[in-house]
Amino acid sequence: MGNNDNGTPGVSDEEWARFAEQAGQGAGDAPREPSARARMVTERLRATQGQEPPGWRTGPAPRPRRRPGRLGAAAAVVAIAALALIAVRPELVIDRITGRTQAREDAAKAAPLPAETVRPTAAPPSLPPDRPTLQEPFRGSPALQWADGAAGIELPAATPVAGMSAETVADALQKARQFLVAANLDPATLRGERPASAIGLLDPRQPDMLKDVEQYLKAPTAQDTPVLLFTRFDPARVKPVGDVVKVRGSMRAEQGEPGELLVVADYTFVHPVTPAQGGSDVQRTIVRRQTTFALLDPARWETTRGRLQLRAYHSEWSNVECEAADGFLHPQFTADLPAGQQPTGPAVDPYDRSREIKGEKGCGTVTRS
Repeated sequence: MGNNDNGTPGVSDEEWARFAEQAGQGAGDAPREPSARARMVTERLRATQGQEPPGWRTGPAPRPRRRPGRLGAAAAVVAIAALALIAVRPELVIDRITGRTQAREDAAKAAPLPAETVRPTAAPPSLPPDRPTLQEPFRGSPALQWADGAAGIELPAATPVAGMSAETVADALQKARQFLVAANLDPATLRGERPASAIGLLDPRQPDMLKDVEQYLKAPTAQDTPVLLFTRFDPARVKPVGDVVKVRGSMRAEQGEPGELLVVADYTFVHPVTPAQGGSDVQRTIVRRQTTFALLDPARWETTRGRLQLRAYHSEWSNVECEAADGFLHPQFTADLPAGQQPTGPAVDPYDRSREIKGEKGCGTVTRS
C-alpha cells in the first residue's frame, strides 16, 4: 500500500488494474442494455452539453456494566439533479471555448482552509459551476481548498475528560482517527475488501455491533449494508481519479455516562471517481459521516481495555444510486442514468456541514456536486 507525503494512503493505477482484473474473473454483473428511458435521458444530456447530474443519503444509540447493545444506523441518500444546468449557466459553454475563467484561476490559487475546530454555522460559498475533469477532479467544488486525505482529520488537544487522563483521551482520539482513515481512505477498503483494520479497533465485548458489521459484509441489503460504516466501491465498475480524497471535519471528546468517554466525529470525504472501463466522465461521490465512539472504564463497564465501542453512526452519500443492495456505493455516471430509486426528498447541499444529518432518510437531490 502506497502513501502520499502527508501519510495519506495512495492508490496506484497498477493496484486498481490488478484488483479490477481479479474482480473480472469472478461473478461480475453482465452488461445491461439501457432502458428506453435511460436512452432518452442520455440524449437529453447530450443536448445540454453533457452537464452532470448529482445526488444524497443517511443514518443512531447505548448502556453500563451491562453490555451496550445494538445501535441504530443510517439509511442511504442519493439523487439525480438538474439536467438544465447549461441553460441556467450558459457561460460554461463560453468557458470551454475561451479557456479558464478568472474565477476558476482564483479558486485554483486559493490557500487551503484552516482546520475546522467546530461545526460551521453556514454552507461554504458557491463557486462558479464547473465540471470535474481527469486532470482537475475538484474543479468547481468547495473541496478544492480542503485538506488531502488523512491530513484532514486533525485531532484536538487532549485534556482529562470523564475521569480519564489526558493520555487516555489522546489515545481514544487517535483510535477514532485510525478508524475513520481505515473505513474511508484505506485503498483496500475503497476497493471493497474487508475493512479488517477498522474492525480490529472495535470492542469484541459489544458483540451485537460486530455481528451486525459481519452481516453487512456477508449478506448486504439496501438497508443493512457495509457502506453505513465503510466507503466501498466496486472495482469492476469504478476507479479513483488520482490518489487524493479531500477531507474536512472535526472531532471532540466529551463526558458520557459515568466511566464513559465519548469521541464525537463529523467528517466529509470527497472521492473523485471515473468508470473502470475508462473515459472522461468524472463524478464526485461525497460521503459525510457523523460517528460517536465510546471508550469505557473497565472498572465500570464490560469492555476490552483500549478498544472502541460504537454509540451512533449516521451517514449521507451524494451522487450515487439510491438503494443499492450489493454493499457498494455506485456513483451516477452519465451513461448509467437513470438507475435505482428516483429522488423524492428535498434538495440538499452536500457541502453544507452546518446541518445535522441524523434522522434523515430516503432519496433526495443535491444542489451542487
